[in-house]
Amino acid sequence: MKTNKVQNHCHKQQKKNPMALSMKPFIVLSVAVNVMLFMKQFSWSNEQMDENAKGVHLKEEKMRVSSSAVIDDGKTPIVLDHGDPTMYEEYWHLVGEKTTVVIHGQQGISYFSDASKVCWFLEPQFERAVIRLHKVVGNAITEGYHIVVGTGSSQLYQAALYALSPSDLLEPIEVVSEAPFYSSYPLITDFLKSGLHRWAGDASKYDKDGPYIEIVTSPNNPDGSTRQPMVNRSGGMLIYDLAYYWPQYTPITYPANHDIMLFTISKCTGHAGSRIGWALVKDEAIARKITKYMEISTIGVSKDSQTRAAKVLDVISDSHVHKGNFDGISPFFDHSYDHMAWRWQQLREAVNKGKLFSLPVFPSATCTFSGRTFGPLSAFAWLKCESEVENCAEFLKQHNICVRDGSFLGSSSKFVRISMLDKTEKFELFIQRLSIMNTAIA
Repeated sequence: MKTNKVQNHCHKQQKKNPMALSMKPFIVLSVAVNVMLFMKQFSWSNEQMDENAKGVHLKEEKMRVSSSAVIDDGKTPIVLDHGDPTMYEEYWHLVGEKTTVVIHGQQGISYFSDASKVCWFLEPQFERAVIRLHKVVGNAITEGYHIVVGTGSSQLYQAALYALSPSDLLEPIEVVSEAPFYSSYPLITDFLKSGLHRWAGDASKYDKDGPYIEIVTSPNNPDGSTRQPMVNRSGGMLIYDLAYYWPQYTPITYPANHDIMLFTISKCTGHAGSRIGWALVKDEAIARKITKYMEISTIGVSKDSQTRAAKVLDVISDSHVHKGNFDGISPFFDHSYDHMAWRWQQLREAVNKGKLFSLPVFPSATCTFSGRTFGPLSAFAWLKCESEVENCAEFLKQHNICVRDGSFLGSSSKFVRISMLDKTEKFELFIQRLSIMNTAIA
């Protein structure tokens, strides 16, 4: 497989980096490092973990010894540009038939779920499952809120922009978020070139008077930091993107109670293909406008997807409330936390082998859900290339690692965003290759 295959997956705006190093001198070193990593897999559970992984005891079904024994030739493309949450396949395979849903032919025929509701296409069982899960985890208040279901949180973000944008302004209302921000925010905001709103960049640099919309993503995509509103001016309206405010990624420290909160099943449970998200909205008029956007754009949201999502959410709640019914399988958030803690331990060890890369460090907090004290275990790694490497994404691409350039996230090209949610085999291959690069150059 040639290098240009992985380049097709990477952003074509990136320029070649003269600092790119060949993998050829690393092959001998690769053998030694891989043998070391392979041996470490078997002894890992007896070693002292870092502060994020203290007290974690991974059962046999939670941690497979997989591709660590495979010698990395440096040629296999490793694409970690997208946050495709295939890591979760392992847990749902263990759970098996508990999430099976049977949908009969006569089900879901009508457009309407409950015409008396603000969100008239919201399936009652999905609404109940959402409320139940938030109560189990304690990460959001649902009482006094309207629930609006969407085709993923991306559609809900568009709908929220529509709902908050005044129709009587001479100029589009400006939309901001503190950098580094999710790279799709600018694209979604300006995609239709709406006269209602336009992207205005980094909230930390925004100094205009008048109305604005600020997106607060907490934990943040891409760096995992806890965020608060940055602009804090009169006339501002806030959208809280809480896609990652779940206990496998960050300590739950309070039940969120903001005016508009967006969640998605894709990062909570891993079921990105179901395309289901939900908004918790305080103000009924805003909830009705968000619902109207859904009505006009897609005439509601798939009932089949809502039915499946409701079942998955209920199984997660059951795994914590009725543990005895799961035949020794760990509760969902415990299992997921264990995996994220292990992955972050492996990444930090690989980064600490040399001086080529660095990662941000954030303070720990105690999780009210699990009782654990730990720092963020972000779904993405915000990696920085140190020394003379100016374009980190291009540098990694020369080693057949495809990641997202920091310039697309409102930051510098010295940073890259790396998905931590891919399958174990790909993640382990990535750790091997990063370790080899870092050790050889150190």
